[in-house]
Amino acid sequence: MPPLITTNFITLFLIVIFIFTFSANSQDSDLETDCTNKWIHIRHLPPQFNLDLLSNCSEYPLFDNFCPYLPNHGLGQKTHNKSHSWYRTDPFMLELVFHRRMLEYPCLTSDPSHANAIYVPYYGGIDSLKYLFGPEVNSSFQHGLDLYDFLAHVDSPNIWSRNYGHDHFLVMARPAWDFSQPLYNDPIVFGTSFLELPEFYNVTALTLEGRAYPWQEQAIPYPTSFHPPNLAFFESWVNRVRRSRRNTLMLFAGGGGISANPNIRRSIRLECENVTSMSANGTGYQKLCEFVDCSNGICEHDPIRFMKPMLQASFCLQPPGDTPSRRSTFDGILAGCIPVFFEDLSAKKQYGWHLPEEKYEEFAVTIPKEDVVFKGLKVFDVLTSIPRAQVRRMREKVLEMIPRVMYRKHGSSLGLRSKKDAFDIAIEGTLERIKSRLQEVAAQ
Repeated sequence: MPPLITTNFITLFLIVIFIFTFSANSQDSDLETDCTNKWIHIRHLPPQFNLDLLSNCSEYPLFDNFCPYLPNHGLGQKTHNKSHSWYRTDPFMLELVFHRRMLEYPCLTSDPSHANAIYVPYYGGIDSLKYLFGPEVNSSFQHGLDLYDFLAHVDSPNIWSRNYGHDHFLVMARPAWDFSQPLYNDPIVFGTSFLELPEFYNVTALTLEGRAYPWQEQAIPYPTSFHPPNLAFFESWVNRVRRSRRNTLMLFAGGGGISANPNIRRSIRLECENVTSMSANGTGYQKLCEFVDCSNGICEHDPIRFMKPMLQASFCLQPPGDTPSRRSTFDGILAGCIPVFFEDLSAKKQYGWHLPEEKYEEFAVTIPKEDVVFKGLKVFDVLTSIPRAQVRRMREKVLEMIPRVMYRKHGSSLGLRSKKDAFDIAIEGTLERIKSRLQEVAAQ
């Protein structure tokens, strides 16, 4: 992206922030909204902690030039000119997407003492790039210290000291493991130490993936490419998903699995190759397995590559890779494709706010990866043993989950806002988490 376009984007974002902040300060609530226990104050941060970081969007060649993903407040460019709901969204831009949505949150207050929670609009994932891929790789233990100094000592220290960060929350658009390098680790490994800093132990961090035993982070869904602006476009997509003919039994969209060492992705690819040569007669499907090769990131910003095959598949296999979870989980749900997990940490133990743990058997299949890799259990056998009536019921439950895992477009219609999306659920969960934490502190 040419620098001029980036500059124009940042200028526009600044204008939007000013307008919405002024509106929030002048008119603290939509009169029709019940804001009881829902008030949020947005802390004012110097642009060095958010917008200035976007001007360096082409300076991390080992990562990517993320300039093309900045338009539309982090949704990215449209997949084609006539598109209304589909964008080439990069999940690492969630910080921008979330910030823009926060500006139109109906229960903003200019008085931090009146707030139930304090939002810190810090682009922590983007700021981490200078430590992960940039010149400050040997200083990754310092990530976050300048932010803490500003919050606790420079800008209205009383806002921080009132609850010592227990009421603060932020979004960090990377897996939590990228921010959990032990302090002063020698030798230094990949990651920063933001979530290891004692200064931030009390803050709630919304991350793309969380650890098994999280201290302060909570996982929220990866952004997909679908961001409808109104109820009509949303319902049109859901109707398309419901009507789609499921001619493929199972699908795996991803990379990896080419190593000779035993692992779940290798087992899936080998099984997929084997079952494609089998007859599909009697199964009700034309194709038993489809593999969409997404190696080297070729699918990341091209949803057409995987969404069309997902629309035609009954089950989408979601094996862990470098991290337990995957964006593909949410792409598959969006396509009405029943997710198949191979370990609980891939979703069940992470996204409890958005995908309730007690309902997993209603919309997902779990197959222990150890049984597949080391005991010879075939995914094909498990899936074909599920009665067709049950498959239909599971797909209907997946359709019910679609609003919960999508991030609707900012400025969306009132009708669409009546459906809680991933942002709304994240805010509800954050408010409840902070309320519970403050009660625990008060009881001590």
